[in-house]
Amino acid sequence: MLGKIDRSTPLSLGFIGGSLNSAVGYTHFVSCAMDNQWTLDAGCFSVDAQRNRETAQAYGVSPDHVYDHWQDMLREEKGRLDAIVILTPTPSHYEMVIACLNEGFPVICEKALVTNSAEAEKILKVRNSKNGFLAVTYNYSGYPMVRELRNMIQKGTLGKILHFQAEMPQEGYIRVDANGNKPVPQSWRLSDGQVPTIHLDLAVHLHQLIDYLIGQKPIEVVSAQGSYGWFSEVIDNVTCLCRYSEGVQGQMWFSKSALGHRNGLRLRIYGSKCSAEWYQACPEELVLSYSDGRREIMDRASSVEVANMRRYNRFKAGHPAGFIEAFANLYSDIADCLRQYRATGQWKSEEVFGTELALGGLRLIEAMTKSTDTKAWQAVCGQIQDSGLDGEGL
Repeated sequence: MLGKIDRSTPLSLGFIGGSLNSAVGYTHFVSCAMDNQWTLDAGCFSVDAQRNRETAQAYGVSPDHVYDHWQDMLREEKGRLDAIVILTPTPSHYEMVIACLNEGFPVICEKALVTNSAEAEKILKVRNSKNGFLAVTYNYSGYPMVRELRNMIQKGTLGKILHFQAEMPQEGYIRVDANGNKPVPQSWRLSDGQVPTIHLDLAVHLHQLIDYLIGQKPIEVVSAQGSYGWFSEVIDNVTCLCRYSEGVQGQMWFSKSALGHRNGLRLRIYGSKCSAEWYQACPEELVLSYSDGRREIMDRASSVEVANMRRYNRFKAGHPAGFIEAFANLYSDIADCLRQYRATGQWKSEEVFGTELALGGLRLIEAMTKSTDTKAWQAVCGQIQDSGLDGEGL
């Protein structure tokens, strides 16, 4: 067992991708710095030279540590940076993750890790052969009340978990702006590969959250998908029935053609004693309904055991913590994991997930995709055993 972790010295990061005009770059920059556990000290933020320099200046990165090519950064920053964060479009992740692991860099990768399970399996082999560190960022489980819900489930407050509903509807591919203009998504999001891109964007979050909360694994699925928005060439709406281990049934719905939903992430977990509902648009509240008819709304000021911890209360209850704070919670957890890894060669966390979880999610969404083709239930490939190099493996 590792002794007390020394958090007094921030760890050093380099970004690949994450420029000012990217979808997630600024969020990662703010989140990693929020709790003084990381500093951003190098980057190859964009293939556009001017945007690369402008981003470095905005993030406070010295021009001496800004690179036109990410391969140059790996070569020049070896031994100086504690980890590399990969924030480029998902199709480019595979090459970059492999290169970073081969060069001995710990890796923090934006979800989805890669585009298919075959790539994830190859990454897993490289990570194991190098005894490397790889964490994937799934930020929604960083919300304090989601962590509170997981604690309640583990304590048995909900009783036996019976079934769940997990949904993530959005409207980005069907709405217009105030002037009637259609959206202009990033080009890579408008090209579906072996697995439709919406699965890599949204379904991987639902898979991770259900795994995080109830600890069960998907066994088989039956799914349907369609395109209803402005971009007929891409899938933008998916529904799925799931059978999980221990007899748990589930439903998943994720969409980018659901008007009225900016980000409608909602989780409903139904147990034999109590049900719980959490809605990302009201992240401070957890709604509980008990078998005797009682209903309760919990927040950070309630009789909670996790969400009242000092680390989750950067400001007092009633002043909501949100998306960026959830990301910051995850970055603090990753910092602790990396410090464990540097001290022992292994790491253990209930809050940070890596290659195994990502591979399980890719196998799930591949089964969903195959099910839409066969119009039948499709088995999810077996879950691999955790090696102890990431996640909860120690």
